[in-house]
Amino acid sequence: MAGGRRTPLSLLVVIAVGGAAGACLRRGASLLWPTPAEAFPWTTLGVNLAGCAAIGVLMAAISARHGVHPLVRPFLGVGVLGGFTTFSAYAVEARGLVTAGRAGFALAYLGGTMLGALVAVSAAVTVTRQLAGIRRAAREEAG
Repeated sequence: MAGGRRTPLSLLVVIAVGGAAGACLRRGASLLWPTPAEAFPWTTLGVNLAGCAAIGVLMAAISARHGVHPLVRPFLGVGVLGGFTTFSAYAVEARGLVTAGRAGFALAYLGGTMLGALVAVSAAVTVTRQLAGIRRAAREEAG
């Protein structure tokens, strides 16, 4: 509670529902593409990179549009995509690689995930903004 303000129940509900949906999607990915013990965790890396790219698209798209419902960003960004991405599993899997004597893989995984996440968000924001600009220019020409 910052400054004595209370968080509206609707905000908490949309974040919780979105988080549950995102976590189910992540679990589905881990069931479809399981990672054997001591193997490089490609599924979690893919989920985190895809989730970060989706966050970039979402934030760029929402900031470019007016009239978006105020609960869309918390539902999709904090809830669904926050539940989908899994930096806690990322840390546990890196530790498992170290424990298995694969410290090099663990280091590559740690660094690669962080660098890849930043690149994914940045690229997604850039591409989304460019596409939004192209669409806006096309509407202005037609209009």
